[in-house]
Amino acid sequence: MKNIEQKLRETLDKSIDNKKIFGTTFSIEYKNTTWEGASGNLQVENQFFIASTTKLFVTAVILNYVSKNLIQLDAKISQYLSADILEDLHILNNVNYSSEITIKNLLAHTSGLPDYFQTKNKSGRSLEMDLKEGNDQFWTFEKCIALSKTLEPQFKPNQKGKAHYSDTNFQLLGKIIENISQKQLNQVFEELIYTPLHLSKTYLYKNENDTLPISFYYKNNPLLIPKAMTSFYADGGIVSTVSELMSFIKGFFQGQLFPKHYIKDLKTWHPIFFPMQAGVGIHRFKLPWLMNPFGTIPELIGHSGLSGTLAYYSPEKELYIVGTVNQVANPELSFKLGIKLIQTVLKAK
Repeated sequence: MKNIEQKLRETLDKSIDNKKIFGTTFSIEYKNTTWEGASGNLQVENQFFIASTTKLFVTAVILNYVSKNLIQLDAKISQYLSADILEDLHILNNVNYSSEITIKNLLAHTSGLPDYFQTKNKSGRSLEMDLKEGNDQFWTFEKCIALSKTLEPQFKPNQKGKAHYSDTNFQLLGKIIENISQKQLNQVFEELIYTPLHLSKTYLYKNENDTLPISFYYKNNPLLIPKAMTSFYADGGIVSTVSELMSFIKGFFQGQLFPKHYIKDLKTWHPIFFPMQAGVGIHRFKLPWLMNPFGTIPELIGHSGLSGTLAYYSPEKELYIVGTVNQVANPELSFKLGIKLIQTVLKAK
Protein backbone atom coordinates (compact mmCIF):
# COMPACT_ATOMS: atom_id res chain seq x y z
CA MET A 1 0.00 0.00 0.00
CA LYS A 2 2.94 2.33 0.66
CA ASN A 3 3.87 2.34 -3.01
CA ILE A 4 0.27 3.09 -3.97
CA GLU A 5 0.11 5.93 -1.46
CA GLN A 6 3.25 7.44 -2.95
CA LYS A 7 1.82 7.30 -6.47
CA LEU A 8 -1.45 8.86 -5.32
CA ARG A 9 0.40 11.65 -3.54
CA GLU A 10 2.56 12.25 -6.62
CA THR A 11 -0.60 12.50 -8.74
CA LEU A 12 -1.95 15.23 -6.47
CA ASP A 13 1.40 17.05 -6.39
CA LYS A 14 1.66 17.03 -10.20
CA SER A 15 -1.82 18.54 -10.51
CA ILE A 16 -0.76 21.74 -8.74
CA ASP A 17 0.13 24.26 -11.44
CA ASN A 18 -0.75 27.49 -9.57
CA LYS A 19 -2.71 28.55 -12.65
CA LYS A 20 -5.83 26.43 -12.46
CA ILE A 21 -5.25 24.23 -9.43
CA PHE A 22 -3.75 25.87 -6.36
CA GLY A 23 -4.83 23.24 -3.88
CA THR A 24 -6.52 19.87 -3.87
CA THR A 25 -7.55 17.19 -1.42
CA PHE A 26 -9.00 13.74 -2.14
CA SER A 27 -9.97 10.55 -0.40
CA ILE A 28 -10.50 7.20 -2.05
CA GLU A 29 -11.69 3.92 -0.51
CA TYR A 30 -11.33 0.56 -2.19
CA LYS A 31 -11.41 -2.93 -0.68
CA ASN A 32 -11.75 -1.53 2.84
CA THR A 33 -8.60 0.56 2.48
CA THR A 34 -8.96 4.33 2.69
CA TRP A 35 -6.40 6.87 1.52
CA GLU A 36 -6.50 10.63 2.09
CA GLY A 37 -4.17 13.18 0.60
CA ALA A 38 -3.77 16.86 -0.13
CA SER A 39 -1.40 19.14 -2.01
CA GLY A 40 -0.82 22.81 -2.72
CA ASN A 41 -2.58 25.21 -0.38
CA LEU A 42 -5.03 22.59 0.93
CA GLN A 43 -4.64 20.10 3.75
CA VAL A 44 -6.82 17.07 4.42
CA GLU A 45 -8.30 18.66 7.55
CA ASN A 46 -9.38 21.84 5.72
CA GLN A 47 -13.07 22.67 5.43
CA PHE A 48 -14.24 23.66 1.96
CA PHE A 49 -17.44 24.51 0.11
CA ILE A 50 -18.91 21.41 -1.53
CA ALA A 51 -21.29 23.48 -3.72
CA SER A 52 -23.91 21.38 -5.53
CA THR A 53 -22.76 18.18 -3.85
CA THR A 54 -25.07 19.62 -1.17
CA LYS A 55 -27.92 18.30 -3.30
CA LEU A 56 -27.08 14.75 -2.20
CA PHE A 57 -27.78 15.77 1.39
CA VAL A 58 -31.20 17.06 0.31
CA THR A 59 -31.86 13.81 -1.57
CA ALA A 60 -30.96 11.83 1.55
CA VAL A 61 -33.45 13.82 3.66
CA ILE A 62 -36.25 13.43 1.11
CA LEU A 63 -35.67 9.66 0.94
CA ASN A 64 -35.59 9.50 4.73
CA TYR A 65 -38.97 11.27 4.74
CA VAL A 66 -40.29 8.81 2.14
CA SER A 67 -39.33 5.94 4.47
CA LYS A 68 -41.34 7.62 7.25
CA ASN A 69 -44.36 8.29 5.01
CA LEU A 70 -43.90 12.04 5.45
CA ILE A 71 -43.69 12.60 1.71
CA GLN A 72 -44.20 10.70 -1.55
CA LEU A 73 -42.01 11.15 -4.61
CA ASP A 74 -45.02 11.30 -6.94
CA ALA A 75 -46.84 13.86 -4.78
CA LYS A 76 -47.49 17.29 -6.25
CA ILE A 77 -45.37 20.04 -4.71
CA SER A 78 -48.58 22.03 -4.25
CA GLN A 79 -49.21 19.84 -1.18
CA TYR A 80 -46.15 21.28 0.55
CA LEU A 81 -45.80 24.86 -0.70
CA SER A 82 -47.89 27.98 -0.24
CA ALA A 83 -50.00 29.47 -3.02
CA ASP A 84 -47.77 32.53 -3.44
CA ILE A 85 -44.76 30.33 -4.23
CA LEU A 86 -46.74 28.28 -6.76
CA GLU A 87 -48.33 31.29 -8.44
CA ASP A 88 -46.91 31.59 -11.98
CA LEU A 89 -44.02 29.30 -11.06
CA HIS A 90 -44.13 27.43 -14.38
CA ILE A 91 -45.87 29.11 -17.31
CA LEU A 92 -44.92 27.90 -20.77
CA ASN A 93 -46.65 29.01 -23.99
CA ASN A 94 -49.35 30.65 -21.84
CA VAL A 95 -50.12 27.36 -20.10
CA ASN A 96 -49.67 27.17 -16.32
CA TYR A 97 -48.02 23.87 -15.33
CA SER A 98 -47.17 24.90 -11.75
CA SER A 99 -49.63 22.50 -10.14
CA GLU A 100 -48.32 19.53 -12.15
CA ILE A 101 -44.79 19.52 -10.75
CA THR A 102 -43.96 16.61 -8.42
CA ILE A 103 -41.28 16.02 -5.80
CA LYS A 104 -39.65 13.54 -8.17
CA ASN A 105 -39.58 16.17 -10.93
CA LEU A 106 -37.59 18.48 -8.67
CA LEU A 107 -35.14 15.75 -7.66
CA ALA A 108 -34.66 14.53 -11.23
CA HIS A 109 -34.51 17.98 -12.88
CA THR A 110 -37.51 17.02 -15.00
CA SER A 111 -39.69 19.91 -13.82
CA GLY A 112 -38.67 22.14 -16.72
CA LEU A 113 -38.12 25.02 -14.32
CA PRO A 114 -35.37 27.48 -15.31
CA ASP A 115 -32.16 27.69 -13.31
CA TYR A 116 -32.21 30.94 -11.36
CA PHE A 117 -28.41 30.81 -11.03
CA GLN A 118 -27.05 30.08 -14.51
CA THR A 119 -29.86 31.13 -16.87
CA LYS A 120 -29.28 34.47 -18.59
CA ASN A 121 -32.00 37.11 -18.32
CA LYS A 122 -33.23 39.29 -21.20
CA SER A 123 -30.17 41.49 -20.79
CA GLY A 124 -27.89 38.52 -21.33
CA ARG A 125 -26.74 38.40 -17.71
CA SER A 126 -26.94 35.67 -15.11
CA LEU A 127 -26.40 35.57 -11.37
CA GLU A 128 -23.47 33.22 -11.97
CA MET A 129 -21.79 35.81 -14.21
CA ASP A 130 -22.18 38.51 -11.56
CA LEU A 131 -20.59 36.35 -8.88
CA LYS A 132 -17.67 35.26 -11.05
CA GLU A 133 -16.92 38.93 -11.61
CA GLY A 134 -16.69 39.35 -7.86
CA ASN A 135 -20.06 41.08 -7.39
CA ASP A 136 -20.93 39.38 -4.13
CA GLN A 137 -24.58 39.61 -3.12
CA PHE A 138 -27.15 38.06 -0.84
CA TRP A 139 -30.51 36.66 -1.89
CA THR A 140 -33.42 35.10 -0.06
CA PHE A 141 -35.48 32.09 -1.06
CA GLU A 142 -38.27 34.50 -2.04
CA LYS A 143 -35.94 36.51 -4.27
CA CYS A 144 -34.64 33.33 -5.86
CA ILE A 145 -38.15 32.15 -6.76
CA ALA A 146 -39.12 35.63 -7.97
CA LEU A 147 -36.07 35.64 -10.25
CA SER A 148 -36.90 32.16 -11.54
CA LYS A 149 -40.41 33.33 -12.45
CA THR A 150 -38.93 35.99 -14.77
CA LEU A 151 -37.11 33.30 -16.76
CA GLU A 152 -38.56 31.03 -19.44
CA PRO A 153 -39.20 27.38 -18.45
CA GLN A 154 -37.47 24.78 -20.64
CA PHE A 155 -40.34 22.33 -21.13
CA LYS A 156 -43.50 21.14 -19.41
CA PRO A 157 -43.03 18.96 -16.31
CA ASN A 158 -42.18 15.32 -16.89
CA GLN A 159 -41.84 15.73 -20.65
CA LYS A 160 -40.50 12.43 -21.99
CA GLY A 161 -36.74 12.32 -22.44
CA LYS A 162 -36.22 15.84 -21.11
CA ALA A 163 -34.12 17.06 -18.17
CA HIS A 164 -32.68 20.47 -17.41
CA TYR A 165 -30.36 21.05 -14.47
CA SER A 166 -31.88 23.75 -12.29
CA ASP A 167 -30.84 25.00 -8.87
CA THR A 168 -34.38 26.31 -8.51
CA ASN A 169 -35.55 22.72 -8.06
CA PHE A 170 -33.46 22.27 -4.93
CA GLN A 171 -34.29 25.67 -3.48
CA LEU A 172 -37.89 24.45 -3.59
CA LEU A 173 -36.97 21.10 -2.05
CA GLY A 174 -35.22 22.90 0.81
CA LYS A 175 -38.36 24.91 1.51
CA ILE A 176 -40.49 21.75 1.34
CA ILE A 177 -38.23 20.05 3.91
CA GLU A 178 -38.56 23.05 6.23
CA ASN A 179 -42.34 23.12 5.80
CA ILE A 180 -42.68 19.42 6.61
CA SER A 181 -40.28 19.47 9.55
CA GLN A 182 -41.12 22.96 10.85
CA LYS A 183 -37.36 23.31 11.41
CA GLN A 184 -34.48 25.12 9.75
CA LEU A 185 -32.77 23.08 7.03
CA ASN A 186 -29.43 22.83 8.83
CA GLN A 187 -31.22 21.52 11.93
CA VAL A 188 -32.76 18.79 9.79
CA PHE A 189 -29.35 17.95 8.35
CA GLU A 190 -27.98 17.85 11.90
CA GLU A 191 -30.62 15.39 13.11
CA LEU A 192 -30.80 13.11 10.08
CA ILE A 193 -27.25 13.22 8.68
CA TYR A 194 -24.56 14.93 10.75
CA THR A 195 -25.37 13.25 14.06
CA PRO A 196 -25.95 9.68 12.77
CA LEU A 197 -22.73 9.85 10.74
CA HIS A 198 -20.76 11.68 13.46
CA LEU A 199 -19.98 14.67 11.24
CA SER A 200 -18.69 17.53 13.39
CA LYS A 201 -17.14 19.76 10.72
CA THR A 202 -19.98 19.67 8.18
CA TYR A 203 -22.60 22.40 8.18
CA LEU A 204 -24.75 24.71 6.08
CA TYR A 205 -22.91 28.01 5.63
CA LYS A 206 -25.09 30.80 7.06
CA ASN A 207 -22.70 33.46 8.41
CA GLU A 208 -20.86 35.67 5.93
CA ASN A 209 -18.22 36.40 8.58
CA ASP A 210 -17.38 32.71 8.92
CA THR A 211 -13.84 32.26 7.57
CA LEU A 212 -13.41 28.56 8.35
CA PRO A 213 -13.99 27.30 4.76
CA ILE A 214 -11.02 27.70 2.44
CA SER A 215 -11.80 30.20 -0.31
CA PHE A 216 -12.09 28.66 -3.75
CA TYR A 217 -10.57 30.12 -6.90
CA TYR A 218 -11.96 31.53 -10.11
CA LYS A 219 -9.14 31.12 -12.63
CA ASN A 220 -6.03 32.42 -10.85
CA ASN A 221 -7.64 34.52 -8.13
CA PRO A 222 -9.47 33.66 -4.91
CA LEU A 223 -13.22 34.23 -5.31
CA LEU A 224 -14.56 35.81 -2.14
CA ILE A 225 -18.37 35.68 -2.21
CA PRO A 226 -19.46 34.93 1.38
CA LYS A 227 -22.85 36.65 0.98
CA ALA A 228 -23.67 34.41 -1.97
CA MET A 229 -22.46 31.32 -0.15
CA THR A 230 -24.95 32.01 2.66
CA SER A 231 -27.70 32.19 0.02
CA PHE A 232 -27.16 28.93 -1.87
CA TYR A 233 -29.00 27.06 0.84
CA ALA A 234 -30.26 23.64 -0.28
CA ASP A 235 -28.75 23.85 -3.75
CA GLY A 236 -25.13 24.39 -2.75
CA GLY A 237 -24.39 25.80 0.69
CA ILE A 238 -22.73 23.00 2.67
CA VAL A 239 -19.17 23.12 4.03
CA SER A 240 -17.34 19.85 4.79
CA THR A 241 -13.97 18.08 4.87
CA VAL A 242 -12.68 15.31 2.66
CA SER A 243 -12.92 12.82 5.55
CA GLU A 244 -16.49 13.74 6.47
CA LEU A 245 -17.59 13.86 2.84
CA MET A 246 -16.31 10.29 2.53
CA SER A 247 -18.33 9.29 5.59
CA PHE A 248 -21.40 10.87 4.02
CA ILE A 249 -21.13 9.25 0.58
CA LYS A 250 -20.62 5.85 2.20
CA GLY A 251 -23.59 6.43 4.50
CA PHE A 252 -25.69 7.50 1.51
CA PHE A 253 -25.04 4.35 -0.52
CA GLN A 254 -24.79 1.85 2.35
CA GLY A 255 -28.26 2.50 3.74
CA GLN A 256 -27.37 4.45 6.88
CA LEU A 257 -29.60 7.42 5.98
CA PHE A 258 -32.54 5.74 4.25
CA PRO A 259 -33.39 2.19 3.09
CA LYS A 260 -30.66 1.01 0.74
CA HIS A 261 -33.09 -0.57 -1.73
CA TYR A 262 -34.33 2.93 -2.65
CA ILE A 263 -31.13 3.45 -4.66
CA LYS A 264 -32.33 1.32 -7.56
CA ASP A 265 -35.35 3.60 -8.03
CA LEU A 266 -33.08 6.64 -8.43
CA LYS A 267 -31.41 5.24 -11.55
CA THR A 268 -33.60 6.76 -14.25
CA TRP A 269 -31.09 8.64 -16.37
CA HIS A 270 -31.40 11.74 -18.54
CA PRO A 271 -28.47 13.57 -20.21
CA ILE A 272 -27.63 16.98 -18.68
CA PHE A 273 -23.93 17.84 -19.15
CA PHE A 274 -21.85 15.42 -21.24
CA PRO A 275 -20.90 12.86 -20.04
CA MET A 276 -23.08 13.48 -16.97
CA GLN A 277 -26.61 12.17 -16.60
CA ALA A 278 -29.22 13.09 -14.02
CA GLY A 279 -31.05 10.45 -12.05
CA VAL A 280 -33.55 11.06 -9.26
CA GLY A 281 -31.50 13.16 -6.86
CA ILE A 282 -28.19 11.66 -8.01
CA HIS A 283 -25.93 11.95 -11.05
CA ARG A 284 -24.10 9.39 -13.14
CA PHE A 285 -20.67 9.90 -14.68
CA LYS A 286 -20.23 7.36 -17.47
CA LEU A 287 -17.89 7.70 -20.41
CA PRO A 288 -19.00 6.28 -23.80
CA TRP A 289 -17.14 3.26 -25.16
CA LEU A 290 -15.11 5.34 -27.63
CA MET A 291 -13.65 7.34 -24.74
CA ASN A 292 -13.23 4.31 -22.49
CA PRO A 293 -12.66 1.31 -24.81
CA PHE A 294 -10.98 -0.87 -22.20
CA GLY A 295 -13.44 -0.03 -19.44
CA THR A 296 -10.70 1.20 -17.10
CA ILE A 297 -12.89 4.06 -15.89
CA PRO A 298 -15.91 2.62 -14.06
CA GLU A 299 -19.38 4.13 -13.96
CA LEU A 300 -19.70 6.51 -11.00
CA ILE A 301 -22.88 7.67 -9.26
CA GLY A 302 -23.15 10.52 -6.78
CA HIS A 303 -22.86 14.26 -7.31
CA SER A 304 -20.41 17.06 -7.99
CA GLY A 305 -20.32 20.82 -7.63
CA LEU A 306 -19.22 24.00 -9.39
CA SER A 307 -16.43 24.44 -6.84
CA GLY A 308 -14.67 21.39 -8.28
CA THR A 309 -15.95 19.09 -5.55
CA LEU A 310 -17.13 15.55 -6.22
CA ALA A 311 -18.49 12.63 -4.20
CA TYR A 312 -19.04 9.39 -6.12
CA TYR A 313 -19.44 5.65 -5.74
CA SER A 314 -18.64 2.88 -8.21
CA PRO A 315 -21.10 -0.01 -7.68
CA GLU A 316 -19.05 -2.20 -10.03
CA LYS A 317 -15.78 -1.76 -8.14
CA GLU A 318 -17.29 -0.95 -4.72
CA LEU A 319 -15.07 2.11 -4.72
CA TYR A 320 -15.74 5.53 -3.20
CA ILE A 321 -14.03 8.76 -4.14
CA VAL A 322 -14.46 12.32 -2.84
CA GLY A 323 -12.41 15.46 -3.23
CA THR A 324 -12.05 18.95 -4.57
CA VAL A 325 -9.78 21.04 -6.79
CA ASN A 326 -11.36 24.21 -5.36
CA GLN A 327 -11.62 25.85 -8.80
CA VAL A 328 -14.85 27.38 -10.10
CA ALA A 329 -13.58 28.10 -13.63
CA ASN A 330 -12.59 24.49 -14.32
CA PRO A 331 -14.64 22.12 -12.14
CA GLU A 332 -14.09 19.35 -14.69
CA LEU A 333 -10.50 19.16 -13.45
CA SER A 334 -11.74 17.29 -10.39
CA PHE A 335 -12.99 14.47 -12.63
CA LYS A 336 -9.73 14.31 -14.59
CA LEU A 337 -7.76 14.14 -11.36
CA GLY A 338 -10.21 11.72 -9.76
CA ILE A 339 -9.96 9.38 -12.75
CA LYS A 340 -6.17 9.30 -12.41
CA LEU A 341 -6.49 8.37 -8.75
CA ILE A 342 -9.04 5.66 -9.49
CA GLN A 343 -6.89 4.14 -12.23
CA THR A 344 -3.85 4.14 -9.95
CA VAL A 345 -5.75 2.25 -7.25
CA LEU A 346 -7.37 -0.25 -9.62
CA LYS A 347 -4.10 -1.05 -11.40
CA ALA A 348 -2.38 -1.70 -8.09
CA LYS A 349 -5.08 -4.10 -6.90
